[in-house]
Amino acid sequence: MAPIIEVKIPDIGDFKDVPVIEVLVSPGDAVEKETSLITLETDKASMEVPSPQAGTVQDIRVSVGDKVSEGSVILTLAVAQPAESIQTGSSHDMSQTPPVSLAATLSRSEQTSMQGDIHADVVVLGAGPGGYTAAFRAADLGKKVVLIERYPTLGGVCLNVGCIPSKALLHAAKVITETEELSSHGIAFGNPQVDLDKLRNWKDSVIGKLTKGLKALAKQRKVEIVQGVGKFASPHLLEVATADGLKTISFGNCIIAAGSSVARIPGFPYDDPRLMDSTGALNLKDIPQRLLIIGGGIIGLEMATVYDALGSKISVVETMEQLIPGADADLIKPLFRRIKKRYEAIYLKTKVSRIEPAADGLTVTFEGENAPSQQTYDRILVAAGRRPNGHHIGASEIGIHVNERGFIPVDPQMRTNLPHIFAIGDIAGEPMLAHKAAYEGKLAAEVIAGHKAQFDARTIPSVAYTDPEIAWMGLTEKEAIQQGIDYEKSSFPWAASGRAISMARDEGYTQLLFDKKTRRILGAGITGINAGELIAETVLALEMGADMEDIGLTIHPHPTLSETILFAAETATGTITDLYLPKK
Repeated sequence: MAPIIEVKIPDIGDFKDVPVIEVLVSPGDAVEKETSLITLETDKASMEVPSPQAGTVQDIRVSVGDKVSEGSVILTLAVAQPAESIQTGSSHDMSQTPPVSLAATLSRSEQTSMQGDIHADVVVLGAGPGGYTAAFRAADLGKKVVLIERYPTLGGVCLNVGCIPSKALLHAAKVITETEELSSHGIAFGNPQVDLDKLRNWKDSVIGKLTKGLKALAKQRKVEIVQGVGKFASPHLLEVATADGLKTISFGNCIIAAGSSVARIPGFPYDDPRLMDSTGALNLKDIPQRLLIIGGGIIGLEMATVYDALGSKISVVETMEQLIPGADADLIKPLFRRIKKRYEAIYLKTKVSRIEPAADGLTVTFEGENAPSQQTYDRILVAAGRRPNGHHIGASEIGIHVNERGFIPVDPQMRTNLPHIFAIGDIAGEPMLAHKAAYEGKLAAEVIAGHKAQFDARTIPSVAYTDPEIAWMGLTEKEAIQQGIDYEKSSFPWAASGRAISMARDEGYTQLLFDKKTRRILGAGITGINAGELIAETVLALEMGADMEDIGLTIHPHPTLSETILFAAETATGTITDLYLPKK
């Protein structure tokens, strides 16, 4: 009977509690002497632990993510040709084999790194807000960084075909609607003359300025940019399909920032150019007379705001009972009242069951509680959300856990189940927001550099750049009720705000949620122009543990919209003078 030995971690210098990042063998595997059994990763390099003898693997005692030190048992091995010094049933004495020195390990690591055409301390897959932030921060912390991006410009979806171009067009839309509304105040302009080519070129120039700025920042930091589609080939190697052929990039650490893609509804005629996603809508091919928007979330309603101002008749269809389902109903009401007057139709609790291309447009069949008869539209925008790209980068093939939806679960330090690989942004979980991705990107870079950091933000604000804007942070009222939290709500209507009235935009609303006992802020919501700018004060208040008195005793400038937060806090403390509250 072949003797069974325990294979232990040899002398690895001063390193202790080193993470196991790969288990390279399985029970029953036949191994030769010096066959690599597991891979460890220190803050200096990755190292492979070899088998001291030829034999057959019996029982594996470690898993990926475990931490080991000198003397930790890796596995048991049935030795094929036992040496004289080994006795049946005894533990293996690693002193009988040459120890794996740190110098030798580093040499192997260097040899491994040469397998790639390029080697980096940190490789970042995806150059959106999270990716470029991670790359720049890692470079600032002294790491050699390679940034992989499939498109010719940095910035990802947000900068190129999302946040930035949509905000440029929303600005143009705001100018159009404000000049229209000034006619009731005695100032009239002629009908706007929209030159789509100039408008499109201006939008593209905004993108160009920012992307060129990012390229310059990358160059200043010596971040190497590789353009192409990247996929994992192994836990320490990425393959990138570039215009010049396949390139391989080896790495010590990787940050996955591969983002998300537009979700598609099965059965729709996507080969018809009149059926658009958000990218197509931002291209401004033309101004359709009738436009249907499928999806009453943030993306759909922002594009509705743009095309409404440009002259399209807008219809919105939403399967839920309210627009922007993630926000509290009270915050949505001012927006709903405004757009109901402007849009052709808003269909709630309704869905599109069929789209048929025709010569005169796209004919739509609806179903649901408020379903209308068949309608024909010049164009349709499908804004049904986004899906993470976890299944498109070869992650699961190398052992990274990817769930059924395509998200890659991470711990508070943004590590995946492979400790040297991190995931951030859309691909790491909801909410899918650029500012969340940037926060996570900086965090991941700092963890890789050895900083004691983890995700500890207490809230992530959300903003819909509609007209009026809607912003919220912390707990919503729906969430507080679902969680059984004993809370109170304090609100202030903008109809009592001097600044809002003077701007002829008094439909706004500010609300604060706070703990009934401690009076500390739990959440906030604002509807009104510039709500996205105003919400930041409440985010800081939550992070600092402020209570209603802290906010109510903070002097705000007058007259401003920011005062509405002060007034909501004063309503909570019972000290407000800008409203009359009957004594309880």
